[in-house]
Amino acid sequence: MSLTTEQVTEVLRTVIDPNTGKDLVSTRSARNVRVDGSNVSVEVELGYPGKSQFDLIRNLVTDAVRKVDSAANVSVAVSMKIVAHAVQRGVKLLPGVRNVIAVASGKGGVGKSTTAVNLALALAAEGARVGMLDADIYGPSLPMMLGISGRPESSDGQTMMPLEGHGLQANSIGFLIEQDNPMVWRGPMVTSALEQLLRQTNWSDLDYLIVDMPPGTGDIQLTLSQKVPVTGAVIVTTPQDIALLDARKGLKMFEKVGVPILGIVENMAVYCCPNCGHTEHIFGAGGAQKMSSEYHVDVLGSLPLNLSIREQADSGRPTVVADPDGQIADIYRR
Repeated sequence: MSLTTEQVTEVLRTVIDPNTGKDLVSTRSARNVRVDGSNVSVEVELGYPGKSQFDLIRNLVTDAVRKVDSAANVSVAVSMKIVAHAVQRGVKLLPGVRNVIAVASGKGGVGKSTTAVNLALALAAEGARVGMLDADIYGPSLPMMLGISGRPESSDGQTMMPLEGHGLQANSIGFLIEQDNPMVWRGPMVTSALEQLLRQTNWSDLDYLIVDMPPGTGDIQLTLSQKVPVTGAVIVTTPQDIALLDARKGLKMFEKVGVPILGIVENMAVYCCPNCGHTEHIFGAGGAQKMSSEYHVDVLGSLPLNLSIREQADSGRPTVVADPDGQIADIYRR
């Protein structure tokens, strides 16, 4: 049996991308379908970073075509192209940056910075070009977490080059001040510094700029949500009631200024004793799921309370690079 281009296209309508839940034809992922006798070639272009998914997609297409013609010689080229998504109206875009993702929490101590840096590294591991901006002017942690030291260079005296660590472009007030120097600044100075870091850094062809937000809903958060083209926000919380109370405020703030909530990450969800294997919900259970139902946003994932996550971040080699094939790195990637 010899297939036609139309038949192959119809077959591709039945191939569902497990990451989007949609078929390859309606999303225009499948393109350049060619049939030459028993040779079938298809190009699939994913709209998200998914280097680890290429073999899976290739096999799904190959199996679907061979169900119709078992003798077909199927060639599937999988690639990805990350597009810029919509942002708030009237906000000036950032040169060299396609998407800005804010990682926020209502309160401190919930592991937001650790989550932000591991999400950035997970996106990079999946083939995206990623940058990180440390928006916590009072308590910058990015230099330590990425194991970077030094100062950004400037060739024109007006803009600066980001530093690099583990394949990420990065900038932080922590690169510009002494490590033990406190930032005793009022709100307007802080928001001015944030805008300078954001707009005077020469970000180079980024698919994603991950912004590690300071905790709370004050000046910096308002500046970012009103003046920066944010594609979406990720809210980090623990299951604890007091953390969820503040996480709700962060979520509502982004809703008010028209920034989509991409989802909730529940940190420190469960503790597993390394000696006996006993598990304990130290900070409570089901909090993120309850918040998800209440506000109709997804829970993107739950991370354990684990000593290695803290140790790896403190040593400048976060989990996704320190243990890329481990269970926790897999949670960040998913």
